[in-house]
Amino acid sequence: MAIERETNTCNSRQFSLFIKSCCPNPNNPSQPIIPLPQTTTKPPKTKLFSSKTSIATLPDDLLYEILSRVPLSTLPSIAAVCRRWAHLLQSSTFSLLRRNYRLLHSTIFAFSLSSVSTLRLFVEPSWKLPPQNDVVIGGVHFHTDFSHARVVGIGRKIFIITRSNSFVFDPWTGLVKTRSGPLFPRKRFAVAVVDGRIYVAGGSLRASAVEEYDPHVDEWRVVGTAPRRRYGCIGVGVDGVFYIIGGLMIGGAFELRAAEARVCASSMDLYDVEARGWLRSRAIPGGGCVVAACGAEGCVYLLASHAVELSFWRFNGRRKGENGGGFGEWCRMRSPPLPAQVRLDGTVRFSCVGVEDKVVLIQVMGCIDDLLRRSGRNGRGYKEGLVLVFDCVTEEWSRGPDLPEVVQRAACVCVEC
Repeated sequence: MAIERETNTCNSRQFSLFIKSCCPNPNNPSQPIIPLPQTTTKPPKTKLFSSKTSIATLPDDLLYEILSRVPLSTLPSIAAVCRRWAHLLQSSTFSLLRRNYRLLHSTIFAFSLSSVSTLRLFVEPSWKLPPQNDVVIGGVHFHTDFSHARVVGIGRKIFIITRSNSFVFDPWTGLVKTRSGPLFPRKRFAVAVVDGRIYVAGGSLRASAVEEYDPHVDEWRVVGTAPRRRYGCIGVGVDGVFYIIGGLMIGGAFELRAAEARVCASSMDLYDVEARGWLRSRAIPGGGCVVAACGAEGCVYLLASHAVELSFWRFNGRRKGENGGGFGEWCRMRSPPLPAQVRLDGTVRFSCVGVEDKVVLIQVMGCIDDLLRRSGRNGRGYKEGLVLVFDCVTEEWSRGPDLPEVVQRAACVCVEC
């Protein structure tokens, strides 16, 4: 009862004195301050990455930044790591990052028709073997199915179109995939890329159809009928127009073929892919037989043979009238400086490829041993793979490094990779 009564009468001043008596006075030496005991346990460190963190657990945006910086030679190995990485390499984001880092270059691939090796030429020409030297296409007999193959490039993909099949080759992964073939069997036909789609014409006795291939849906369809059936023609795509150039006239009466043969060899049919119609046909002013052609800087460049000499022409394919001149304007350029030992006969063929503001002309010899044996000449001086480069700005020719001797009857294409 006494304790309870004392507690009830306790006021705030007495409670304050009670608290002060429990705390030592630092000014009173009789009440020393006893420090608190120090603990020996250290606080745990914060780990940025756990022991289970690996590159496979990184988000896609970080993987894009890492993988987009690797050298071109390692891309096939990266694509083989896992499906996720292979999918990243196929995306447009990956291509955009490599372009921003200046890791994409215009590259020429030369496919040999006597082997499955590939070679590469950058804008600063230097032939070298790529990491995936052998392009293996399963289930296809190379020497028969590829005898009249044509190659074109869309982005970094290389499309190989044969008589009745087509394939797509990815230089980044080294993989070849089978795609559907043209609706009509063709040999020595014209092929070109216009606005991201492939167009083929000529090389068929059965039809004059112009076919269009959409690589996104893997479908072929007929979009037009060519005014002339050509064999051995060349295809070029410039400013929305599919050019079907040169070749021989096939089909019709013999008298008609004989009369049209010379005109057909130096002429070209122009197909407007957007309007789905034909423009007025054009022919080289000097005549001759077109043996090579390509597109560069909005123009069509053609190499014509006149039995004893070559002529080199530029056709203005810009329909909007850019940089002076009008559409369809012809201009004769300086002929390629071929070595004296190169004879203009049936033993020599040429492949023409546009690389940015340059035209790369490659000398190709088909069946050289048989032709020389028939003519009774030896093969001295007949070296295949001469490379000449024409600068469209300075209009000057220069000598590039020759193709290696292992490349024969090359089919050439330029892609960005």
